[in-house]
Amino acid sequence: MKRLATALIVAAAALAVTASTASAKFEFFETPSGNIGCVISGKGARCDIQNHSWPTPAPPPSCMDLDYGNGVEVAKKGRGRYVCAGDTVFSPSARVLGYGDRISKKRFRCASKTKGVRCVNRRNGHGFFISSGDVRLF
Repeated sequence: MKRLATALIVAAAALAVTASTASAKFEFFETPSGNIGCVISGKGARCDIQNHSWPTPAPPPSCMDLDYGNGVEVAKKGRGRYVCAGDTVFSPSARVLGYGDRISKKRFRCASKTKGVRCVNRRNGHGFFISSGDVRLF
């Protein structure tokens, strides 16, 4: 039992160090409803959604063993795209980005609206919009 407690303390300490280092580069946020969770950095933006009514696209062959279609992202190059991931950007330490508020990191900007979240690469105009009723990649 003592060994398990020590392992949990070490794991928690490692997580705290990783989280504090990551917070300087990444900012996690969610919508007031809690249905959309996102992360933004100087390298891109990604949002995942818990509940939606739009059809999830079929995964490409390279993503058969991971989750696909419940998250979208935009990077430095290219259009917005669906995420193939074995993780999520929902974070217990995420701040709530109120409706009408926005957040920016270098060339990326995300805006929280009552209709959903829109993230864009301001240099090339590519990005995405995600909501419970719609997803658009541009």
